[in-house]
Amino acid sequence: MSKEENNSKNSKKEPKKDEHKKSKTEVENSKTKANKDKKPESSESKLQRNLTQLQKEKDDLEDKYLRSQAEMQNMQNRYNKERAQLIKYESQSLAKDVLPAMDNLERALATKVDDEASKQLKKGVQMTLDSLVKAMKDHGISEIIAEGVKFDPNLHQAVQTVAAENDDQKDHVVRVLQKGYLYKDRTLRPAMVVVAQ
Repeated sequence: MSKEENNSKNSKKEPKKDEHKKSKTEVENSKTKANKDKKPESSESKLQRNLTQLQKEKDDLEDKYLRSQAEMQNMQNRYNKERAQLIKYESQSLAKDVLPAMDNLERALATKVDDEASKQLKKGVQMTLDSLVKAMKDHGISEIIAEGVKFDPNLHQAVQTVAAENDDQKDHVVRVLQKGYLYKDRTLRPAMVVVAQ
C-alpha cells in the first residue's frame, strides 16, 4: 500500500471524528440554549407557592387541634360518667358484706322459742333486722320478689327444679331458698330459688 492510499484512508476517517465532535458540541449548545429559554421563576410565583404550602400546613395544624380538643372533651365526658357511676353504686360492696348478717338474723328469727327470755331476745333480733332493712331501703337496696313469679335469670338463680303441678306453674318460682336483692337498677345478689318445670 502506498502512502497516498494510506493518507486518503486517514483523511476519510478524520472527518468522521470531527463530525462526532460537532454533534457533541451541538448537543451542549442546544442544552445551553434550552436553559436560556427557560424563564427564571418570578418572585410572585415563589410567594404564591409558599403561601399555598403555609395554608396547607395551617389547615393540617387546625385539624389536629380540633381533633385533640374533641378527644379531650370525650375523655372529660367519660370521666364524668364513670365518676357518676361510682357515686351511684358506692354502697354496693358494703351492702354485699351486710347481706350475710341479715340472712343470719332471719334464720335466728325462724327458730321457735317457748320461754319469756327467748321471746324477748327474738324481739331484739327482729328490731335489729328491721333497722338493717330500713337502712338498706334508704340506700336503694330492695328485696327481689321471687316466690310465685316467672323465673328470670337476671334476678333468680335456679338451684333446683321440681315437677310442675299444672301448666300455669311451669317456669315459675315455687320456693325461695335465699333472698335476692337489687341495688338501684343492678342485681346485688340473685335470689336462690326452686323452679317448677
